[in-house]
Amino acid sequence: MSTWSERRAAFRRLHESGCFVIPNPWDAGSARFLQSLGFPALATTSGGASFSAARPDGGLSASAMLAHIAALTASVEIPMNADFEDGYAPDAAGVAENVRLCLETGVAGLSIEDATGDANQPLYPLDTAIERLRAARRAIDAAGADVLLTGRAECFLAGVTNPLEESLRRLRAYRDAGADVLYAPGVRTRDEIAAVVEAAHPKPVNVLISSNTGLTVDELASLGVRRISLGSALARCAWGGFLRAAREIATSGSFTDLAGAEPFASLNGFFGAQPPRG
Repeated sequence: MSTWSERRAAFRRLHESGCFVIPNPWDAGSARFLQSLGFPALATTSGGASFSAARPDGGLSASAMLAHIAALTASVEIPMNADFEDGYAPDAAGVAENVRLCLETGVAGLSIEDATGDANQPLYPLDTAIERLRAARRAIDAAGADVLLTGRAECFLAGVTNPLEESLRRLRAYRDAGADVLYAPGVRTRDEIAAVVEAAHPKPVNVLISSNTGLTVDELASLGVRRISLGSALARCAWGGFLRAAREIATSGSFTDLAGAEPFASLNGFFGAQPPRG
């Protein structure tokens, strides 16, 4: 798949049946390696990108994130979904413009969340959140791009009262406002996931697995989940190995944790065999 339209068509087909994992690389190298493992699509991670730039999650500007998304999309030949946070604008018109710019990176999908980043009002009022999502929908349709729009209800992560109840209310509204995929990061139990799948019907659901919840791909598929993302988990795994080794050297002067490093020849050989892209 070399063209944007081919990738976008393939991405839409993935959401029509079955269940697939869409892992989240944080740079071009990790994207290329994940592609080599046979994953059918990838997704950016705002957290992973921000940490690599020495910033907290949400700390990158719209222009910096657009450049990051473009670099990752260009580095592979499979569909890329953009973690586009809140659209990088407080108003619907700004969301629409930034979505238009995101489409120009070649992504096959993007998500818009309803979190504000303001601790005093962690979520946009539902009417405002709906209008922002509709603005993203209009931007995609106006561009004639077959790009999937994911509506995210951030209730669990924002610490709202009765997060499942509020998530279901919002996901139903986002479904009716034009979202192609529904997503409530933070759901963990089988009952919560089943409730989200039911509320989103007939739209496909993305479930975030950012730690070992005990659930497997087959179990999530049996609950009706269509797509499984990992968020910043793989980036944090990489950071975990790096920090363990670096802390050991700094505190004890020993190097035992370097034993877990991937051999130089393995990585050098892999990337040496890769055709240049991007």
